Amino acid sequence: MTVIAVFNQKDDVGKTTTALNLLAGIAQRGVRPLGIDLDPQAHLSGIFGAHPKLADDSIYSFFVHQRALADVAQITPSGVIICPAHQELIQLDSLLGKSLNVITRLRTALKQAQGAPGPTVIDCCALQGVLSLNAIFACDLLLVPVSADYLGLEGEQQVERSLRALEPVFKRRLPRRYALTRFDAGLKMSSEIADLMALAFRPDEICKTRIAEDPSLAESPAEGLDVFRHAPQSRSANDYQALIDELVGAGFIA
Repeated sequence: MTVIAVFNQKDDVGKTTTALNLLAGIAQRGVRPLGIDLDPQAHLSGIFGAHPKLADDSIYSFFVHQRALADVAQITPSGVIICPAHQELIQLDSLLGKSLNVITRLRTALKQAQGAPGPTVIDCCALQGVLSLNAIFACDLLLVPVSADYLGLEGEQQVERSLRALEPVFKRRLPRRYALTRFDAGLKMSSEIADLMALAFRPDEICKTRIAEDPSLAESPAEGLDVFRHAPQSRSANDYQALIDELVGAGFIA
């Protein structure tokens, strides 16, 4: 099954929101996806209602104690299986280093026959350390949210440079898609960012779907809900369903 890493080196661009609603939208298709929270802030875990008190009950123990992913996974009310994060993840770089065995640990686990029951979505932290490297090595697709503002675009250009720097290791171009978020068709800036994206990135690597600025999208995490459960008729729910349909059409989601 496909592994999608929602990746960005900039905060506040919609990484967790995108991971949350991808997982929930996939679950609505009758498939049980796996969510892996690799952000020490654990926002994705919290929205899904997973609040491990101990680091050993989180994805931390997968990396540090080599527990199986299934041992730390929880089934959520959204129908998503989540491997929750814990704040102790912040220590992994100093504890584990960045040897090849360490940065490919997640890839190895997910490639095993029973590694994942369905599509996997990884919520990455902003730092390019052992956690993000595990996600990049494990994924079949990097999905990069691009906030519709100038700082957001600058951040995505940094992502592109970082990915190019990693490509000699992979000996191939890493599959990625840039998805414009917080798009407001009534704002000139949003349209300008869309035009600049077309110049900055390969056309086939830019998602046609744009995630609109929508109050329901901002409200849903505060309610502990994905947008499909919070506001199923909203523009945001339609946008995320369209994004999933686009990824299905491109062969990234079965």
